[in-house]
Amino acid sequence: MPKSTLPRSEGTVAEVPPPPRWAVRAAHASALSATVGFIPLHAVWALGIPLWADERAFQEWYEAGGGPYLFALSGMALLAGILAVSLVRPWGLVFPGRTPFLAGRRVPRRTLTATAYAVSVFLLLYTAWAAVQLFRTFDDEGVFSPWIVVYGIPQFLVWGIGLYMAAHSYRHRTAPGH
Repeated sequence: MPKSTLPRSEGTVAEVPPPPRWAVRAAHASALSATVGFIPLHAVWALGIPLWADERAFQEWYEAGGGPYLFALSGMALLAGILAVSLVRPWGLVFPGRTPFLAGRRVPRRTLTATAYAVSVFLLLYTAWAAVQLFRTFDDEGVFSPWIVVYGIPQFLVWGIGLYMAAHSYRHRTAPGH
């Protein structure tokens, strides 16, 4: 991938080196984990299907607002997938031409980096919390089967670590004077 150019003030441009292969792989793994790994199962639940759940407890939880909550989580997972890919694609440096009011402008480096780091740290802290909860209270009395974390913990680790690695690469590649 060739270097990308960034607009600077007074019409000059800065060159940004392409992301290393490991960062591209990390970003894509994170995006896949966020979308293909997270959204389908949560969409099933959001549609009211109690897959790997206690049907009675699920129905109560769902009627109390579980469906909209899961649709919102799925939307945030989609945004997190887009965030991960933006760290290794040219549209993570300069807004594309089809973006109203922002086309051709530089993407705020600190905002994108801080957001990616914050989301990755949150995901990793949530994963650690879920692992601790698994060992503290492995309980079949909840809404969802406790065995779901056997899938969830690795999936969240891929998501969080991949996003962190892509953010790290992006921060260094786009640093002023690089």
